[in-house]
Amino acid sequence: MQDTTRRTVSIVVATLSLGLAACTPALAHNGELHRPAQAEFGYGPRASAKQLYTATLQPPQALRLRQLQNIAVRITDASGQPVEGATIRVDGGMPEHSHGLPTQPRVSRALAGGVYEIEGVRFSMGGWWELKLAIDSAAGSDNVTFNLSL
Repeated sequence: MQDTTRRTVSIVVATLSLGLAACTPALAHNGELHRPAQAEFGYGPRASAKQLYTATLQPPQALRLRQLQNIAVRITDASGQPVEGATIRVDGGMPEHSHGLPTQPRVSRALAGGVYEIEGVRFSMGGWWELKLAIDSAAGSDNVTFNLSL
């Protein structure tokens, strides 16, 4: 085999190896990744970590792969009243693959009744995704995570 061919084969093999390593499941700090129970998946309602809020995703249609989409989320306080005037930061990713969302979704506007529109959500591949919301309002700061299977 010529040196040029060997170099090309080596580069292709190295590139494929790096690509496969990028999709290798991530492990938690104790060496194990724990996928949530099936009951913890879906659009909600989901209570926030400190129980300050309840959030429910309200997509206009089923979430899709490889498409930019907007998702409404309804936020209520501990007594079930709509939360108006909240600041919401959006994050997430694929825990099993150690990567975040391929876009930078953000809340683009507040709608009536404690509903907020998250703009620019894209899921690049099938699998377990987390969509994380950091909510801040007069009631306090708290976080809620949606586990999604797409």
